Amino acid sequence: MTTTSGSGSPQRAAFFDLDRTLIPGSSLFLMARGAYDQDLFRVRDLLRFGWGQMIFRLAGERRGSVEMSRESTLEFVTGKSQTELIEMGEAIAQERILPRVYQDIVRVIEGHHERGDLTWLVTASPIELASRLAQSLDMTGAIATVSEVDRNGFYTGRLVGPVMHGPEKASAVTAKAAELGLDLSLCHAYSDSRNDLPLLEAVGHPHAVNPEHNLRRIALTRGWPIHELRTRRLALLIGIPAGLGGATLFGGGVGLGIWIERRRRTARRRSVSRLLRRLQVTELGARFSRRLPGR
Repeated sequence: MTTTSGSGSPQRAAFFDLDRTLIPGSSLFLMARGAYDQDLFRVRDLLRFGWGQMIFRLAGERRGSVEMSRESTLEFVTGKSQTELIEMGEAIAQERILPRVYQDIVRVIEGHHERGDLTWLVTASPIELASRLAQSLDMTGAIATVSEVDRNGFYTGRLVGPVMHGPEKASAVTAKAAELGLDLSLCHAYSDSRNDLPLLEAVGHPHAVNPEHNLRRIALTRGWPIHELRTRRLALLIGIPAGLGGATLFGGGVGLGIWIERRRRTARRRSVSRLLRRLQVTELGARFSRRLPGR
């Protein structure tokens, strides 16, 4: 059975990747940094998480790199309260991610809405964050990575289903189309990465958005629309492999994080040193006073 719109035509949908498609950079890094700023994670946690994500970006959809990305993502939430992360996700979405969304892609989403299309966010980011972003952009919903929660509302360190990467996106979209009765040959998909090639090939209307060089070459060969939303400065990075660019950003972010942490530690040490000096002066003064005649 095929779902139809009010005009009687088959219901269509548009599926959007998140990182470097809707926003520049990585939503997971923004989430990790937001968690660090809220003192929910330490620099060590940020480094471990970032390393796993960087390896995935460099190595692509290889089994080992996917597993490392999966483990780093799970370590990021294991033992944390779902309520706490939902609240954090809402704050990060509002403060860090939504202001970064490309306005041109917002207009594309609105155009699909005007034509009566459903719109879905499809991302490896946690469902808690993805759902909040989709809601804020008036999208139909989100297809994302789901972590298991125990009866007390804490993350167990296991996933419900796969990490929403690469071929898993195509599988999830195909399942969603079957559930809703969508005709995928009429649907659109938007992504920046060759990793999402299975998703792009699953629909009748694939779009390359801010494509890295491999996807750009494929899009040009196949005649797919290419949407360049980056500034000129960022567009100059097109020739750099996506993973290498991510590694550079990760290295810079880690360096900044370490520098900030060192500054904080230095400030704490100085405060403690000043306090100790004051205590020593006070103690010496008290000793001197006790030695004065008449005391």
